[in-house]
Amino acid sequence: MRHAFGLLLGVLLTPALLYGAAWGYVQAGQSFDGSGQMITDRTRIYGAFAVLAAAGLVAGVVIVARWASPLVSLVPALALLGLSGYFLYDPGTALGLPARVPPGGDLDSGLRMLLGTGLYAMLGFALLAPTWAPRRWGARRDDEEASMAYYSAAAGR
Repeated sequence: MRHAFGLLLGVLLTPALLYGAAWGYVQAGQSFDGSGQMITDRTRIYGAFAVLAAAGLVAGVVIVARWASPLVSLVPALALLGLSGYFLYDPGTALGLPARVPPGGDLDSGLRMLLGTGLYAMLGFALLAPTWAPRRWGARRDDEEASMAYYSAAAGR
């Protein structure tokens, strides 16, 4: 049951990470003037940084959470790495994919930029790393039993 819930959560997490990072990137880029070295819209950049921080926090929690099924991080990792690999194979077609899914506009340019710069590949590899930990594939009670045995042995010394 834990892995079924993890699969569902991973499927929901994938577009949230893709769109959240893309939207934050676009909004942050539109709220400052790089040549003038100044922020032009403080409200927009604070919101953009908050969304980027939330996406990073969610990814970080998924990466380090021992309680989570490895499928929570495996599904978005494979999607991000597959999309990045497809970009390397056929850039024109891969960069045309955002125009085929709603919503469009500035979000499409954010998806294209993050894909083209390799940031989605980097995030995909970071999300892939926890799936190699054998402890995450086992049942949770095994960890609890091992912890209890350790603390019982330590208390008896």
